[in-house]
Amino acid sequence: MIELLLALAALSSVLVTVGIVWILVSESVPFFSHVSFWEFLTGTEWTPLFENAKYGILPLLCGTLLATAIALTVAIPLGTVSAAFLSEYVRPSIREILKPILELLAAVPTVVYGYFALLFVTPLLQRIFPTLGGFNVLSAGFVMGVMIVPYVSSLSEDAMRSVANHLREGSFAMGASRFQTIFRVIIPAAFSGMTSAYILAISRALGETMVVAIAAGMQPNLTINPTEPAATITAFIVQVSMGDLPHGSIGYQSIYVAGLTLLSLTLCFNVFGLWLRKKFQEKE
Repeated sequence: MIELLLALAALSSVLVTVGIVWILVSESVPFFSHVSFWEFLTGTEWTPLFENAKYGILPLLCGTLLATAIALTVAIPLGTVSAAFLSEYVRPSIREILKPILELLAAVPTVVYGYFALLFVTPLLQRIFPTLGGFNVLSAGFVMGVMIVPYVSSLSEDAMRSVANHLREGSFAMGASRFQTIFRVIIPAAFSGMTSAYILAISRALGETMVVAIAAGMQPNLTINPTEPAATITAFIVQVSMGDLPHGSIGYQSIYVAGLTLLSLTLCFNVFGLWLRKKFQEKE
């Protein structure tokens, strides 16, 4: 009986994932009977709610990747350095205090981060960039990066602490400093585990909704300029879900197509991350 319960618990996540994929695919197939797949992938306009509707996903895809790139530019360096500091420089008694405080950032509601980006970070950035608009991807991406720092730092610190002590001792015996030991011995040895933190950070940034919906604006612009407003896939889903679209309409089905695109994008990044992790494990 216990073995059966454990098997059901293990299969539950698989069944939920299969159910999500089935819903997205079944609702997306009718969409492509009205819109060509090529137009969907290469179109530069996304206006499914207009009278003359356009269904090019590139503006939403570009906004999503731009916001994610800015967030990772902030989160990965800060999270990695924080993990190195907690793992190698801080005494265990102090680490047990600092680590939960850092992880509290992950417990703040994302809507709070959204208004923090809109009302605090954006005015601060406008002092540096006077032409910066009220809605922009830069402030949203920066706050998203701060928000996902705990995911990177916590898992990376666990990976660094799992490195065998004889590697540290050997490095110190060869005359390396603590800083050299961290970045030339410990991080390369722990990198296969740290990739899990980076994969989680990428997935978290891709799926973030409220920060980009509040601070980045919801204008589907095809741009790589972070000072301009842009819409992400998740922000579009929120925007359309708040409307009164009839079930079965193309506009309604576009929600599921956008969700399927986001799922495919996340899957690609996860597969790449797992391949990278396996490659570093083989080197070790």
